[in-house]
Amino acid sequence: MNDDTFDALERRDPQERERDLMAHLPALVARAQGTPGWAAILAGVDARQVNSRAALAQLPITRKADLKALQAIAMPFGGLAATGVGQLSRVFVSPGPIFDPEGRGLDWWRFARPMYAAGIRSGGLLQNCFSYHFTPAAFMVEGGARRIGCAVIPAGAGQTEMQVQAIADLRPDTYVGTPSFLRIIIDKARDMGADISSLQRALMGAEALPESLRAWLRANGVPQVFQTYASADLGSVAYETATDGAINPGMVLDEDVIVEIVRPGSGEPVAPGDIGEVVVTLFNDDYPLIRFATGDMSAMLHEAPPSPCGRTNGRIRGWLGRADQTTKVRAMFVHPSQVDNIARRHPHIVKARLVVSGSMAQDMMTLRCEVDALPSAGTMAGMTAAIVHTIREVTKLRGEVELVARGTLADDGVLIEDLRDYR
Repeated sequence: MNDDTFDALERRDPQERERDLMAHLPALVARAQGTPGWAAILAGVDARQVNSRAALAQLPITRKADLKALQAIAMPFGGLAATGVGQLSRVFVSPGPIFDPEGRGLDWWRFARPMYAAGIRSGGLLQNCFSYHFTPAAFMVEGGARRIGCAVIPAGAGQTEMQVQAIADLRPDTYVGTPSFLRIIIDKARDMGADISSLQRALMGAEALPESLRAWLRANGVPQVFQTYASADLGSVAYETATDGAINPGMVLDEDVIVEIVRPGSGEPVAPGDIGEVVVTLFNDDYPLIRFATGDMSAMLHEAPPSPCGRTNGRIRGWLGRADQTTKVRAMFVHPSQVDNIARRHPHIVKARLVVSGSMAQDMMTLRCEVDALPSAGTMAGMTAAIVHTIREVTKLRGEVELVARGTLADDGVLIEDLRDYR
């Protein structure tokens, strides 16, 4: 590693990188076809012929939204994993539930690159505020830190006063976690009169990072604020870099993925620079993913020069919304099927729509429920409390309830409406 980039792979000539990726693509497809799940999806495909982007674009899309159904048929990974469960390091349970594997390789999630780009170095100390409970984000950070050679405070999420005290006492130089939780920590530190000025940088994930919040975090004592784009299925996909303290345009792609931007609802690549759905092919021996549609929207930056940081890989514009109604609230996915599940548990609900409002880091969920007749105040309180409990049980998130008369909600098929201010 040098001071600018993690390794020489990040500085390769783009044509060399493309040749290397295409040369390894047939072997990836063949390994995937050795699993029962991919053998069915890629039936009739000659792996030897999948050696170009044009050939890759002819293969079927497999959507993240499909995983729950696939896994229900063949537990735990839908027949898509090439490594047996007993040979893995961990098995995660993401909301849905969706099960995600972690192999035993060093930095299996490839998280050292975004961490290094954010300025994390050997000998440093970071406070890891991603959850260690069921989901993999905290372990992505652990793997990257181990590869770089820095120490980790395994703080997890919650317990804000303890978070502040740990920063004040141990003086970590880096926060890693969601942007909303860092804002909460800063506010709590101010209330406590605690000194958390040791934090020189923050690496964010699992939520969108609007520029207004980035500016607020900088103005409140964290000079460098980066975001990364990763998922529980894929690990690191892309990440921000900086030059002379200024964030560079776009997010640099990871070296072990092929990213396509396709027209939502199809596998057809869009024109260069157009917005579409992010589709990722992942070079991972344990869990090969071929044309995996994330449901996220983005676009490629297609200007000729490399990033000012010296990295030469392609760049995407970052997260630009969802291709479906699925959305993230406080770092957790909320699916339309969950809204339907909540409504079906309460027969008096005729129709329901989950409205997500507020601003990032202060978002709120309100389930608007149509009922045939609005009940009395006492009955309404009990009914509302029961639905609030179901929201928590199904989504693992807090939510409010608003009972409305039948016919109030638009007849447009929308189950999740995102009204947050991302400015």
